Amino acid sequence: MERHSLVKEFLMEQERPGKIVRAAGVVSGATLLSRILGFVRDLIIARTFGAGTATDAFFAAFRLPNMLRELLGEGALSAAFIPVFTEAFTKRGRESAWRLAWTILTLLALLLVLISIAGILLAPWLVRLIAPGFQSIPEKLHLAIYLTRLMFPYILFIGVAALFMGILNSQGHFATPALSPSILNIAMIGCALFLTPYVDPPIMALAIGVLIGGVGQLLVQIPVVWRRGMGAHRGFDLSDPAVGRITRLMTPGVAGLAVTQVNVFVGTLLASLMGEGGISILYYAFRLIQLPIGVFGVAIATAAFPAMARQAASRSLGEVGATVAYAIRLVLFVTLPAMVGLMVFRIPIVQLLFERGAFDRTVTLATAEVVLFYAFGLGAYVSNRILVPAFYSLQDTATPVKIGMVAVMVNIASSLLLMRPMGLVGLALATSLSSFVNLGLLLIVLRRRLGQLPGLSFRSLAPLGGAAVAMALIAVSLVHFRDPVTVEPVLRRAGLLTFELVASFTVFLAAAACMGSEELKGLLQWFIGWRRRV
Repeated sequence: MERHSLVKEFLMEQERPGKIVRAAGVVSGATLLSRILGFVRDLIIARTFGAGTATDAFFAAFRLPNMLRELLGEGALSAAFIPVFTEAFTKRGRESAWRLAWTILTLLALLLVLISIAGILLAPWLVRLIAPGFQSIPEKLHLAIYLTRLMFPYILFIGVAALFMGILNSQGHFATPALSPSILNIAMIGCALFLTPYVDPPIMALAIGVLIGGVGQLLVQIPVVWRRGMGAHRGFDLSDPAVGRITRLMTPGVAGLAVTQVNVFVGTLLASLMGEGGISILYYAFRLIQLPIGVFGVAIATAAFPAMARQAASRSLGEVGATVAYAIRLVLFVTLPAMVGLMVFRIPIVQLLFERGAFDRTVTLATAEVVLFYAFGLGAYVSNRILVPAFYSLQDTATPVKIGMVAVMVNIASSLLLMRPMGLVGLALATSLSSFVNLGLLLIVLRRRLGQLPGLSFRSLAPLGGAAVAMALIAVSLVHFRDPVTVEPVLRRAGLLTFELVASFTVFLAAAACMGSEELKGLLQWFIGWRRRV
């Protein structure tokens, strides 16, 4: 398959039906909006609370229901529910499909209520498990337990909201589910700004914001899902074979997400042993890494997956390999500049975004060093986002889980080995190293399954590497002529940083063009074609 046709395959193929293109644009824009609001939220949290006892307790407490949300809610449930619900709608009719939806809703709500009650009752033991370092600081331990109990019902609201999101997406409605995650950020921002002076402890305002955000994400979808037909067709049928199918399909998805959550759990556990502010610093640093992962990695993986699934279904394994290879190269094309920018400009970026109020210069420098080692693994993080769906397209959900378990063991061993000599940056480096191990093993197994990954060689990657090196040289030169930690006004710092980032990225594009980057050519052709259609 031609390289440029591959670009069209997973960047443009959904454009044939115009409404799907518009839906993809809505989802991408909503994701970016949510990320921006998330940064505003973190900026306000950093300014108001800094990185200390209160934020450590909050982030540890929020991690527990958030972990369960990802395991039981959004990812695994949507992946299992959507295809079965769509099939029921197509083959068995509306009445049967909506009865299935009501059955799953009832079972899910019951399960989430039980989990919420258990989480509230078991909060003291759960907090000690995820953050054992808190036991030596009774004030932090008690605060974390209190916040955990306050926020655990969040999983009920967000879990049901995730089911509604799956229903609406399967019905071709994307706008409301895509925009709903922003409600959580808006609620937390509002509570942090206006409720903090009226509650004790002040950090409780954030926990209340989490609950309000969860309720809001659910409520905003109810009218839409009702109008789509759920309000007119009700029922409950536990004997429906589709219920069992959804449960069986969820199992590998939950296992795969559990591997990711174990990595998060290990980082939180070990950071809790490293003094005040450790958990908060890791959180702020990884939030910066999540922006390119979410906006670029997830977007390209989402666009590539339908092409891979269709090619795998038609037994065109060579085309699957070509699509995987080009998707990885494309995602590296857009994330390598982000990696260089985060590594070189880490101090001014952290200072500009977070350093104000309780977030002082010491915390800025500590967070920036963690960003450096997280950013080191950015290419591996986003490439893994492409490779895991490639296995799913081959109807193999077990292999990514097994390889993920190996990566978790590498992460644990590396963290224990590096945390003593390197501190928090050792934990970040361990995360990056485990991601590279995950990437390497996925590539080896996938290459054996497909026979080849055409276009994923040293020669094809050389233009990207050369362009990244050119950008790094310019970026380092620009940083060399300025004080990385300056006390200049915010607008002046923002202007200088913007100039440095734009100049560095321009060099990357120029170098990529000179080296004949196929990814740049493909993106330009896609953009020109899109402009003509518009």
